[in-house]
Amino acid sequence: MPKTAAIVIIGNEILSGKVKDENSHFLARELRALGVALKEVRVIPDDLRVIAGVVAESSRRFDFVFTSGGIGPTHDDITMKGIADGFGLGTVTNEKLRELIERRCGHEPSDVVLRMAELPEGAEMMEIEGMSFPPVRVRNVFIFPGIPELLRKKFTAIREMFRCEPFALRCLYVNEEECFIAGALDQVAREFREVEIGSYPKMNETDYKVLVTMESRDPGRLESAFNKLLGLIPREIIVRTA
Repeated sequence: MPKTAAIVIIGNEILSGKVKDENSHFLARELRALGVALKEVRVIPDDLRVIAGVVAESSRRFDFVFTSGGIGPTHDDITMKGIADGFGLGTVTNEKLRELIERRCGHEPSDVVLRMAELPEGAEMMEIEGMSFPPVRVRNVFIFPGIPELLRKKFTAIREMFRCEPFALRCLYVNEEECFIAGALDQVAREFREVEIGSYPKMNETDYKVLVTMESRDPGRLESAFNKLLGLIPREIIVRTA
């Protein structure tokens, strides 16, 4: 059975435009390559009630939930508490994480810094060789930092656990506007409903004007749909296929 996922980006800095969200794009690309169907991306503020509600709802609706942001030592880092609240859990000090923080600081950390060792009850620190601060998992929710470099490193370390039946992909590049191929796309989409078709105009490309992508978990149906499309559009407007 194909797996589904949601991404929850947490942070006022994203909503205000102070910081550009790179993490949802990275995760979306990675999940697609792994065969996981990403169904939703939400960007929410640093608000306990909002975090609790959105994460709990996403956990019920999807197989995997990936959160990004709000797990540092400052006043607005409330993701752990919000997730705990969403599941009706308390928070407890994870002694292993506390020890890691103390070693990292090189001195007795303040109570504010030690808040980072507070995890929802039952949370799992995923064991990854050579990684001091591994990802944290609460049920089907995987909690990542907002710093893109750290998120990429931590996700890459566990990415294979999410691999499932892959998507097959075909691409078609044409040198005419979408209106020239819209009818053909509609016809193929009606006949091959299990094939996902996307059409993406490109304004600044030198050799093509539209990229058409076709994806399916059934390679045979994908090839049939792709060949059908090729037979419906003029050969002279095709730049290349992939």
